[in-house]
Amino acid sequence: MIKERVLIGIPGLDEMMGGGLIKNSTCAIIGTYGTGKTTFAIQFLFQGLENGEKCIYISLEESEENIYEKISDRGWDVDTYKNKSLFVIKLDPTDFNLSINSIKKDLPNLIKSVDASRVVIDPISLFEGLFDDNSTRRREMFRFTEMMSGLECTTVLTSETEQNNGYSSRYGLVEYLSDTVLVLRYIRPSDLSEVHTAIEVVKMRRSNHSREIKPYEIQEDKVNVYSEASVF
Repeated sequence: MIKERVLIGIPGLDEMMGGGLIKNSTCAIIGTYGTGKTTFAIQFLFQGLENGEKCIYISLEESEENIYEKISDRGWDVDTYKNKSLFVIKLDPTDFNLSINSIKKDLPNLIKSVDASRVVIDPISLFEGLFDDNSTRRREMFRFTEMMSGLECTTVLTSETEQNNGYSSRYGLVEYLSDTVLVLRYIRPSDLSEVHTAIEVVKMRRSNHSREIKPYEIQEDKVNVYSEASVF
């Protein structure tokens, strides 16, 4: 059976995943600070907007104004899409009840009401951090990913890496619960001459994918993954 694909819109990366994400799946983008997790997520949304899709961006860190500004800085016309086909919502992670209820109850209703096909939550690790103990966190995250899988949308979650492990998310959960896992990281040559960034498709359910580590570059108006290149 041929699985319908959803392009992220980043040259090289879609090829690494066999033609893009599987439609209505969940993808986790994991990386340390400065590796471009939000930029990858924005590119995923903008690819959908160019296709005429409706998109939702849930921010638990930056304000709506900052997100729109980041989109504008990449040369995209925000006003064409703002509150028409692109909806950016800022949640306050310090307000436990509001954030939990918004993600668990309001988000599904919003997705259905605007018929959104692409959703980003950036970063999901702040949502995970709302729970005091690991068992509750695991249970609530499982319920969340189950809820999202029942909706007609493709979801991208971003997460910081665990402090002492550049390959694991902060709480070590999203990589097990997501269908696809992308890890962004720094590569530092032994001579320390220059720092490079590299991406790896660590996991992809129901699809073949590249298992190579590939360099990528974030430019002013685009992201390129050099799928034909090697990492030193």
